[in-house]
Amino acid sequence: MTLPGWRDWAFALKTYAAAMLALYLALWIDLPRPYWALGTVYITSQVLSGATRSKAVYRVCGTVLGAAVSVVLVPNLVNAPILLSLAVALWVAACLYVSLLDRTPASYLPMLAGYTAALIGFPAVDDPNAIFDTAVARAEEISLGILCASLVATLVMPQSAAPAIIDRLNLWLAEARAWIQGALAPTGAPETRDAEQAKRLRLASDAIGLDALGLALRNEATGSEGAAKACALLRQHMLMVLPIAAAVADRVAILEQAGALPARARAFLSDLAVWLADDRDDPEGAAELRGRIDGFEPVLGPAPDWTALLLGSLAVRLRDVIDLRQDLRALRGHVAAGTAPTAPLAFAYTARVRTIRHRDHGRAAFSALGVFVGLLACCAVWIATGWPDGSAAPMMGAVACCLFAAQDDPAPQILGFTNSPIVGALGAGFCLFAVLPLATSFEMLALALAPALILCGLMMTQPRFAPMGMGAALNGATLLALQNGYSGDFAPFANGVVASVTGMWIAAVVTRLIRSVGAGWSARRLVGINRRSLTAAADGRGAGHGLELAALMLDRVGLIAPRLTALPAETAAAMGDLLADVRVGINLVEVRRVRRQLPGAAHAAVDHLLAMAARQLRDRTDHGDADLHAHLLAALDGALDAVAGATASPERRAALIGLTGLRRGLFPDAPAYRAATVPDDREMAA
Repeated sequence: MTLPGWRDWAFALKTYAAAMLALYLALWIDLPRPYWALGTVYITSQVLSGATRSKAVYRVCGTVLGAAVSVVLVPNLVNAPILLSLAVALWVAACLYVSLLDRTPASYLPMLAGYTAALIGFPAVDDPNAIFDTAVARAEEISLGILCASLVATLVMPQSAAPAIIDRLNLWLAEARAWIQGALAPTGAPETRDAEQAKRLRLASDAIGLDALGLALRNEATGSEGAAKACALLRQHMLMVLPIAAAVADRVAILEQAGALPARARAFLSDLAVWLADDRDDPEGAAELRGRIDGFEPVLGPAPDWTALLLGSLAVRLRDVIDLRQDLRALRGHVAAGTAPTAPLAFAYTARVRTIRHRDHGRAAFSALGVFVGLLACCAVWIATGWPDGSAAPMMGAVACCLFAAQDDPAPQILGFTNSPIVGALGAGFCLFAVLPLATSFEMLALALAPALILCGLMMTQPRFAPMGMGAALNGATLLALQNGYSGDFAPFANGVVASVTGMWIAAVVTRLIRSVGAGWSARRLVGINRRSLTAAADGRGAGHGLELAALMLDRVGLIAPRLTALPAETAAAMGDLLADVRVGINLVEVRRVRRQLPGAAHAAVDHLLAMAARQLRDRTDHGDADLHAHLLAALDGALDAVAGATASPERRAALIGLTGLRRGLFPDAPAYRAATVPDDREMAA
């Protein structure tokens, strides 16, 4: 744990001030349970002001929706406890399912709508006739806490996401540049394939990690929110660097290995590596480099050999590298300036593809089942025992299951969160029975709460202790039950503590039995989904644009990457080259797209290849056969022969480049397509 810096202290003090403001207003308005407003501040507050604001609107809407559902369910089912439990559990599960399909701040709306119904509905069964007033009061208290947290985050030392984005982007660009430079001008011993894959996956994971910062930037009021559009494009560009740079590295390595890289191309690669190291925006240099590519790019005439095809493919991807380098620096400038990009981007393909995120319906349904069973188990204990204040068990069980549902194995996180009511109870008990009796004014109350709440705020700045800090503040505020007037009754206090802990323990046990999976299981599942996407692309289903498919597959690669770091090296290696799968997907879609403009024989050969590729990819997905059969390679070479013999056209050239990429992606260790001769510079200039 690092020592808190001044920004951490500022956040802790701001959060404490927002909590006191919410509590003061709730007491002044004479809301029945003002401590809900205090606790809500700690649920809502984030270190970045944009992240706090992004949650605010969705949380208010979710609270109102959850309150409305509780008003409908409780009066109608209060006399049938089992049906009421089933109805609330189904509602929470359905809301969690919808929430997990969306990885943006909008996911807070359905999630909060789910567990708010439990928070309001279960305690109201003792007095169902007052459910409407209770629901309105809870909605007012929670909304007040959200608004106070957002107001303070916006007005008092707002912390923008832009500097964090720039810092992380600079680190990412430096690492990506070093990787590309190593591929363009290799020196020393080459990296192993596993080390190379680990580096690429780390870059993918870091690119996805910037996504949350970009979403927070969109909701800021610091003057930087105009750069949110630049962040969306930045994410797509960063992800597309990976398969394109990997393709360049592959072509350079295979040409060097065959001694077939022309001297002119080798000199260009050396100059490109130097140009990439220059941090300036250099459109003139980019234009000059693009022109130099024309000097060694071969004309793919009749029956081009393997060297010509590889050089043609390399030339296309080198232009992409130049365009991406220019765009990334321009987009970084827009993020730093807080402005949206207006000029057209050089790498126009990504600009035309909207931001695409993977939606995992199976995992969402699995998590919904876990919270459904966990809630029913908590309700069963409460109903069977007739436990006073036992409603806290399903309430806190619902909250714990929902908050950590996105984890591969939520049980450890829930167990860690379970400690928060214990910590909160110790602090709350001391305040309730030793300190608060002496607090005769709001100022004295605020002073008495300051040490504990500021400590909770500091803990929230440390990722490792954030759940504990938030949970201790929330549970401590609830257990204190601060109202206009002091009432220190130990029995309901103790019942509430035990019920809260019991609910979370039940949630952890049920989650471990039903929902918990390992990082390896999740990674293998995402790899399987990506390979099913390849099958769909070969069949002509799914994404209709190569970059759209790449965006979806790369998003999954970014989700896979951090999981692979937790696995043994041999397990991670067994999942194959994930970026090669992405390159195969791009080429499959592009070859399918241009095949319609090919003459009959070439069109038929490509269709035969795609049908065979779909069948073989499906076999690999369903039966775990990692080796494509030899006749698929023969079909690929046959398609290359047929397309090479077609009349020259842009579609023919695109098909040849796509088929070359497919061959390298599917069969990296296969012999050359055709015996290649080493071209000299005069032939390359022809």
